[in-house]
Amino acid sequence: MLYYLFRFLEKYDIPGSHMWSYISFRALLTLILALIISAWFGEHFIKYMKRRNISETARDASIDPFGEKKKGVPTMGGIIIIVSILVPVLLLGRTRNIYLILMMGTTVWLGFLGFLDDYIKIFRRNKDGLKGKYKIVGQVSIGLIVGLTLWLSPDAKINENLTTVRQNQETVIHKSEPTKSLKTTIPFVKNHDLDYEKMVSFCGKHSREAGWLLYVFMTILVVTAVSNGANLNDGMDGMCAGNSAIIGVALGILAYVSSHIDYAAYFNIMFIPGSQELVIFLCAFVGAVIGFLWYNAFPAQVFMGDTGSLTIGGIIGVAAVLIHKELLLPILCGIFFVESLSVIIQTQVFKYYKHKGQRVRVFRATPIHDNFRKLDSQLDATSRYILKGWPERQFHESKITFRFWIVTIILAALAIITLKIR
Repeated sequence: MLYYLFRFLEKYDIPGSHMWSYISFRALLTLILALIISAWFGEHFIKYMKRRNISETARDASIDPFGEKKKGVPTMGGIIIIVSILVPVLLLGRTRNIYLILMMGTTVWLGFLGFLDDYIKIFRRNKDGLKGKYKIVGQVSIGLIVGLTLWLSPDAKINENLTTVRQNQETVIHKSEPTKSLKTTIPFVKNHDLDYEKMVSFCGKHSREAGWLLYVFMTILVVTAVSNGANLNDGMDGMCAGNSAIIGVALGILAYVSSHIDYAAYFNIMFIPGSQELVIFLCAFVGAVIGFLWYNAFPAQVFMGDTGSLTIGGIIGVAAVLIHKELLLPILCGIFFVESLSVIIQTQVFKYYKHKGQRVRVFRATPIHDNFRKLDSQLDATSRYILKGWPERQFHESKITFRFWIVTIILAALAIITLKIR
């Protein structure tokens, strides 16, 4: 709203109004505002939740040795993050931008889905929360909406990069007219564009439509996978919030270079007109999550709950799809990927040996972060553990959290430099 106000005032030469045309000015202002809102609103939110006794129940001590201390800590803190994102974006963003609309829709939809899950756990006293199939339906739905919107919206276009050779030197330029495109960036490959349409070229004259169907399916897969990965990563104080802030910074950088025609040409990636508004949103996201860390760092004064973790994962997944960088997510969100993979491995191995009448597990506990804070003495004596004895000692959750953050920083840097490593 303020963006449109000051652009209107610019017509009358009001001093300072021209600043609102600079994406860097609006982005940094959004980040600061989101941080302030998160810190201020967070304090009032925590006090309100404590008065209402809306808090975490005691956790299983065999999994979380600090679980008893966390009893009575307010949950559903994802509301803090959602409010701190939406308010600055509505104030400082171009709200008619298709990418910004999709990001706000994703935030509200997955926030509502996570809120239902937390509501059932707290008020219905059902620790299982919302049934898994309903979560999947909700995640698939937003992925479908995003994919179809990118397919059908006339505003979702890109300028494809073209490589020309002049005097034995390659130069990257962009097509003059933006077009609908099924290309995405693939890491570690020269001229690194993957065309979904070419992947289904066997469909002949229907390959274009089939390519879009594949693109929509990939969008659904990405949103669902990253959302669930973030949800699994939310198991220690500050873990998911810290990792997500780092990932948000990396995505913000990628969105910025994708929205700048000169930088896009330099990195030989697609120029996406209008994606600069994603920088605004991602700055709000980073500010909101860092502000939330003020209260969520060990010892946590509030937990984000599924209201926050499902929303965070969805935001990351959709943002990557919108800037055509979804194939970078296995690197950028490597921690989320490993958390999900550890649960899948543990579950499948247990099921396989169960049919043989044996109880076999790979890890002490999953998701993988729980494996580092559980002792051999706490293991189920009736089960055999393939990786029993690894690690050799128990770690405090703050140590685990900080090390996971460091790994995410390394992965984020790697994801960015893949633009030059080919």
